[in-house]
Amino acid sequence: MMENITTIKIFKETKKRLNKLKEYERESYDQLLRKILYILNECRKNPEKAKRILEDIDLRIKREEVYTKSKE
Repeated sequence: MMENITTIKIFKETKKRLNKLKEYERESYDQLLRKILYILNECRKNPEKAKRILEDIDLRIKREEVYTKSKE
């Protein structure tokens, strides 16, 4: 199956902000945007679940930062 891929333009500041939301270094922007959209939809249906998801993501990001810094 051929994937339909497109290019979008974003400001450099937006890219920096997206990079800060990555859970791991090789997470693609498509994965990241899908995750953001999923969380937004969860906020509408179940705000408490969305809050737990965001807290879990935040913990994973912090763990990755600690792991990355310790390898430097």
